[in-house]
Amino acid sequence: MIVPAGGPLDTKLDELFRSGLSDQTEPKRRILYVTSEMSDFVKSGGLGDVSAALPRSLRALYDVRVLIPGYRQVLEERPDIEVVARLEAAYGLPACDLGRIASVDGLTIYVMLCSELYDREGSPYGDPTGTDWSDNDLRFGRLGLAAAQIASGLPDLGWRADLLHLNDWPSALAPAYLAWTGTPCPSVLTIHNLAYQGLFERHRLPTLGVPDSAFQIDGVEFHGKMSFLKAGIVYASHVTTVSQTYAREIQTPEFGCGLDGLLRRCQAEGRLTGILNGIDETWDPRTDAHLGSPFGLSDLKGKQVNADEVRRDFGLAVSRGPLFAVVSRLVHQKGVDLTIESTETIVRQGGQVVVTGRGEDRFESELETLSRRYPGQVGVRIGFDEGQARRMFAGSDFLLMPSRFEPCGLSQMYAQRMGSLPIARETGGLADTIEDGVTGFLFKDASLAAMLGAIYRAVDAYGSRRKLNGMRKAAMGRSFAWARSAAGYAGVYDRASTAVG
Repeated sequence: MIVPAGGPLDTKLDELFRSGLSDQTEPKRRILYVTSEMSDFVKSGGLGDVSAALPRSLRALYDVRVLIPGYRQVLEERPDIEVVARLEAAYGLPACDLGRIASVDGLTIYVMLCSELYDREGSPYGDPTGTDWSDNDLRFGRLGLAAAQIASGLPDLGWRADLLHLNDWPSALAPAYLAWTGTPCPSVLTIHNLAYQGLFERHRLPTLGVPDSAFQIDGVEFHGKMSFLKAGIVYASHVTTVSQTYAREIQTPEFGCGLDGLLRRCQAEGRLTGILNGIDETWDPRTDAHLGSPFGLSDLKGKQVNADEVRRDFGLAVSRGPLFAVVSRLVHQKGVDLTIESTETIVRQGGQVVVTGRGEDRFESELETLSRRYPGQVGVRIGFDEGQARRMFAGSDFLLMPSRFEPCGLSQMYAQRMGSLPIARETGGLADTIEDGVTGFLFKDASLAAMLGAIYRAVDAYGSRRKLNGMRKAAMGRSFAWARSAAGYAGVYDRASTAVG
């Protein structure tokens, strides 16, 4: 069981996690962490950050190596990739070379070198216009097969995975390939967002090597199509998701995306676990080089310096009122429409709003219209810059995060560490990481009325410097260390290995 961070158990878990590291006498278990994005090279969301941080946190206990596709961004960053093995063609999937990179901190990263599938301009999933690649089934079927091939053993590699850790639909075929080829390797599938399932037409099955017998309700079939994610859920030794609350929510029709029955069965079988993500240690306002002025629990004066810098950067007027920030993908899931609807009230209450992100055209347009309607009070930057985002967390008083669902969320953790109090819907990881009235403000319904109720409470708290600073210090004192998450995964790896062994 993973409990909310911030109490004595954090210290206890960290001690337990570190306790056995110095007296390991047996070789470390070999974990292949398979992901479609990694912020060292490319990311489109939180998965990229998790894939960079979690494997590094697990290295204290395991021989962890990462497998990613050889996107153009990877090749440009590391043009001298050493080829260490060959992955043979199978079914309708092409052969590719397997390259190896050693990161500065010593993490081994395997790269699938297949220019026809991955060396393209755009994101991991689509072209520069945001349109999904039409051959994503081949691109990520190849990723899953590569993981299974490494688990089966490659003569030239000199390393064989004892367990596969897969992430979301792009790598979710790997457990299925293990099952279909009779390879006895345990696997863990982490669902970061159930809404993205990797659905493809049935006629693609032979090209992917999916046997006809697997296209049924207890296999890969989902409403007449093939679901990569469902395949992973069915065949993985264990399934995790990125918060305890989300693990419960996805077993309901409201959040289950049509897979709630299967996930309830996983729960009944004892192979579904919620493990909260962490954030890395760079989220510290005392040491963050992106900030105009450092600050900490004992001295919050620097927070005002950062607020002034954010206001100047976004062209806002000098103000003594609260500053609300939005750092988000601008999509329906994130409740951007609720943010837009609440902006007039925030401005009437003497507040200002700054927004950065990219997403649906309609939301980008509506936000830019808001900035023109309220010049000096609303600032919008379409796009994303890491330094600017960090300054927004550090300078803002409140973070608006009215997500309709949020498997884990990272922004609310970043905000708390930077003394910005989240105003968020009580769902998924938001419910697990924000203490209402102590480190932020939660509301239950995805409605304007409910959100405004939380905003009014936040404005009231802003009116009391003692209460505001007390909440800021409580939020900044929270621990969201990756060691806690790594300890949770260590338990899951043991259970998955026992199930297969």
